[in-house]
Amino acid sequence: MAELTEPAPLPREADTGKLRERAYASFIERLLAREFLPGQFVSQRQLVAVTGLPLGAIREIIPRLESEGLLTAIPQRGIQIAHVDVNLIREAFQFRLFIEKEAVALFTTSASDATLARLRAQHEAILERALSRDLTKDEEDEAQAVDWNLHDSFIRALKNEIIATAYKVNSVKTRLINQDRFRIDGRVVPVMREHLAVVAAIETRDPARAVAAIADHINNARALALTV
Repeated sequence: MAELTEPAPLPREADTGKLRERAYASFIERLLAREFLPGQFVSQRQLVAVTGLPLGAIREIIPRLESEGLLTAIPQRGIQIAHVDVNLIREAFQFRLFIEKEAVALFTTSASDATLARLRAQHEAILERALSRDLTKDEEDEAQAVDWNLHDSFIRALKNEIIATAYKVNSVKTRLINQDRFRIDGRVVPVMREHLAVVAAIETRDPARAVAAIADHINNARALALTV
């Protein structure tokens, strides 16, 4: 008589949840690495091949990514990565403007002197290098990280997970816009100067001045994205 074998155990809910989160994080990582391009059509099988994660996990994250506006599932054609168009640019920057104005107002009164000194030192060091010579690719990547970290610092200081999650999704869209329209490469000096103007406004501990500075910075970035 053939020996009976035990059926394979069903995945636990916790394991399934971890796979979903890994699949989501992997997709976002590869999207920002430009392994998927705006407007590109991909199949579920391609997503499996690129992420190395199971088809089931990929299928489960598609509705989430679609609801976040990062892709669209089109019957008979496949999955289309979000287009970088005028509507996306306007909506993404409007979201940033609404959230960051409130966030920087609170950050202006709550951030420690040590935090502000650290942010200033990071920007001044990069600006000094950029003014003295051409930056290497690694140094431009460092400048980009410092750029993003300043904005993320305002959001982290809110200590509001609902806002942080929504802002994170919008940040992915903003970074897609940056990659498609303009990168920090070759623009380190103006970006660092604008950020230092924001830091200087925060250092006055006057929320109105800080709000005006961050609004100028975001509006400048939006105008550049719309004209490139």
